[in-house]
Amino acid sequence: MLTGKQRSYLKSLAHNMDPLIQLGKDGINEGFLNQIDKLLEDHEIVKIKVLQNVPVEVEEIVDEIIEATGAEFVQKIGKKLTIYRESKENKKIEL
Repeated sequence: MLTGKQRSYLKSLAHNMDPLIQLGKDGINEGFLNQIDKLLEDHEIVKIKVLQNVPVEVEEIVDEIIEATGAEFVQKIGKKLTIYRESKENKKIEL
């Protein structure tokens, strides 16, 4: 679990980031989760853009992604999600 200060710090890091991946009409599948897993390992913090044609609500997507990847939820603004997971080999962010 992230503390309030850690979450605020991660939000400040994500503020100027562009989304690294988009979720479209195919929804969450194995390939999408593998891609997020790799992005989390490489970057630790990942911003996801949810496109308008996604068949489920953003809140459901957050729960499913976090459960599948073991990441921490940082924030949701509109249709953009930010998640964080400490890298095992490429640790860049010091909390």
